[in-house]
Amino acid sequence: MSSHHRVVIIGSGFSGIGAAIRLSQEGFDDWVVLERAADLGGVWRDNRYPGCACDVESRLFELSFAPNPRWTRRYSSQEEIWRYLADCADRFGVRQRIRFGHDVQEAAWDGDAQVWRIRTSRGDFSADVLFAAPGSLSEPRTPEIPGLEGFEGDVFHSARWPDDARLAGRRVAVVGTGASAIQIVPSIQPEVERLVVFQRTPAWVIPRHDRPVSDRMADLLERVPLLQRALRAAVYLRHEVLGLPFRHPRLAAGVERLVRRHLRHQVPDAELRERLTPDYRVGCKRILLSDDYYPALTSDNVTLVDGALVEVRPRSVVGADGAEHAVDAIILATGFHVTDFPFARRVVGREGRRLSEVWDGSPHAHLGTTVHGFPNLFVFQGPNTGLGHSSVLLMAEAQIEHALNALRHLRAADAAAVEPRADAQRAFVAEVDRRMENTVWLRGGCRSWYLDDSGRNPTLWPGGIGSFRRRVEPFDPGEYIVHARTALAPAAATTDG
Repeated sequence: MSSHHRVVIIGSGFSGIGAAIRLSQEGFDDWVVLERAADLGGVWRDNRYPGCACDVESRLFELSFAPNPRWTRRYSSQEEIWRYLADCADRFGVRQRIRFGHDVQEAAWDGDAQVWRIRTSRGDFSADVLFAAPGSLSEPRTPEIPGLEGFEGDVFHSARWPDDARLAGRRVAVVGTGASAIQIVPSIQPEVERLVVFQRTPAWVIPRHDRPVSDRMADLLERVPLLQRALRAAVYLRHEVLGLPFRHPRLAAGVERLVRRHLRHQVPDAELRERLTPDYRVGCKRILLSDDYYPALTSDNVTLVDGALVEVRPRSVVGADGAEHAVDAIILATGFHVTDFPFARRVVGREGRRLSEVWDGSPHAHLGTTVHGFPNLFVFQGPNTGLGHSSVLLMAEAQIEHALNALRHLRAADAAAVEPRADAQRAFVAEVDRRMENTVWLRGGCRSWYLDDSGRNPTLWPGGIGSFRRRVEPFDPGEYIVHARTALAPAAATTDG
């Protein structure tokens, strides 16, 4: 039997849990969360590799309505972040309304009944409103490398780290030098016999300056919430200033001087230093934070290979330079499907077209949140809502507030659905693209995972967080088609499907 709800939320990461909490706080009580895994947490559940931690400071990587005075470090570990999110779910009464093991196979708009029909691996649901929060870093990208399937050792993606992985004393290859790799490499380097790191493109690495938070400071923040809010505000403002070079590439030169100094300090060898120096503007690709990545690369048991991994043999790997390296395990730190947004293939709009078909390889949405032709669909952490300088949770919260304001409008107007006007969506996307033109992401001299195949950046927001929140949080009915109620939604079922 199908279970009907006012709102169905897909995904139990920060956006999904945050949306569930805010719905309850605002008196919208008929909702359910569908989660394909056996526990909540999204990316912070799935990524358990050694050294996994956030590259945004803890004071910003929390829900604004659930501040945590007791973060133990300036940059929190994966485990601590996962525990925080689980605590939020329990404290706000969300966990018992999560349907675990429900993999959403398709969500299709039923225009006659004016509801979303949702088919999952464990039953069917329907909803007046669909909140899609599957996460932008949820589907690992595995490269097609000749011979990979015939490798006789262990192969796994960094986001699917096996619980029984044993690397001590073994010869290991790490493919990639992005945000995951620079945490993995220094974490496993001391224990492996030999580490081969394949670097297609060097990254700009800035000091992390991580440090523990004393119990005394945590106690003080817990006793004085105003101090906690002031500290969060100070961190927020500093990150907003740090975001200026992304939008004004001429400012990047000063940042590059500081980063080069960090590289010179940590890598004495001039030849290795040259190989680790990018030839593009800082920020064009994702900036990485680390205090120990460069020192790990200078260790005697580490070999840095320039270029991609081009061939895998049964017990070895071959780089672009033709050199063969015997290895026992291969770690694919090769990122995620981002610009192709895999979940879009499962969403069908009012004209029978899939969201992936409408986007055609270049995701676009009104306010990064709603899409013309898909009534009552709200996509959290959707197109052009990412950041290169601060916490995406601040962006997701703005989107959640937009969705709540839309629900209030539907209730006040006794309407069935809203969807963005085509002209309003085109105007917003055009404005984003115009503001993106002179940013470092398009003018910085690199090709990054931020860009789609056409060279457009559908990933990041080309401004500060304040400008996004002011634009996105309000709901302007003039930018939307408001669908009058023509059919009653199905009555709520007595079971959850």
